[in-house]
Amino acid sequence: MHYDVFNGDADGILALLQLRLAEPKDSTLITGVKRDISLLKQVDPAKATSVTVLDVSMEKNIDALQPLLDKQIPVFYVDHHRAGDIPESPFLKTMVNTSAEVCTSLLVNDHLQGKYYLWAIAAAFGDNLQATAHRHAQRLGLSSALTKQLEQLGVYINYNGYGRSVEDLHFHPAALFEELLNFASPEPLFANQGSLFYQLQQAYNDDMAKASSAEILFDVDHCKVVCLEDAAWSRRVSGVFGNDLANQMPDKAHAVFTRNVDASYTVSVRAPLSNKQGADEICVQFPTGGGRAGAAGVNALPESQVQQFIQVFSEYYK
Repeated sequence: MHYDVFNGDADGILALLQLRLAEPKDSTLITGVKRDISLLKQVDPAKATSVTVLDVSMEKNIDALQPLLDKQIPVFYVDHHRAGDIPESPFLKTMVNTSAEVCTSLLVNDHLQGKYYLWAIAAAFGDNLQATAHRHAQRLGLSSALTKQLEQLGVYINYNGYGRSVEDLHFHPAALFEELLNFASPEPLFANQGSLFYQLQQAYNDDMAKASSAEILFDVDHCKVVCLEDAAWSRRVSGVFGNDLANQMPDKAHAVFTRNVDASYTVSVRAPLSNKQGADEICVQFPTGGGRAGAAGVNALPESQVQQFIQVFSEYYK
């Protein structure tokens, strides 16, 4: 049995979409909300014959990866997050690049020699790699109208991945992947007013309108921290709202806190777009923290550590 293990955000979904459009394969899908990254432990080594892993940190999954390699199960691992020490094994094939200008879908795009480049560009936009995505679009001669649609699509699919559980989401990431697998190109989605593109667009606009009233916890020249209430809509926008703030103020770092029911906070951090580094270094200092240089987060920051986090955050980008 083959397993496809992938992050439930735009990058993970669209990376797998490119692979399966190019290489159709019956597989068991393992995914979840964007922050559910310890996914590899759900693979059953007794049933697995091969595994593809996309857009989840190897560092966070190493304890589940090693038993698969020990059983001589081939693993293809593509990612752009912190990897830690990559095991040496003839059964592990990796494409890992932690550059702040790369996402998993762009790595898959290179692997497939650009066969499904429109999906890769949408994913780059979804991962808020605005400059990178625009460079690819311009190099390929895409119209400004199509480029804008790809940007929106990436943002909406990414938005769909945020939530405390899949019940917060509009589409389960596996179901969204399977729906998109019907399209070799995203262009038909833009032509159909009833497509999931327009369904997600309406939901995104509704939720982002609510986010405009976010409480400001801290705001100085180099960084800003805002807080959202404990609600399904706020959990859905926590990441894309951070991206939106970063795009509005590219020289400023941003952190979006979302209240949890247990008095902890989910935190999304965005490094300044003009200095895309440090987000992961900040977040890994706290329990349940992780991510990459340009964008990272903490799943459950205790209330007692909020001020400490803000201090570390502010000092890093000062």
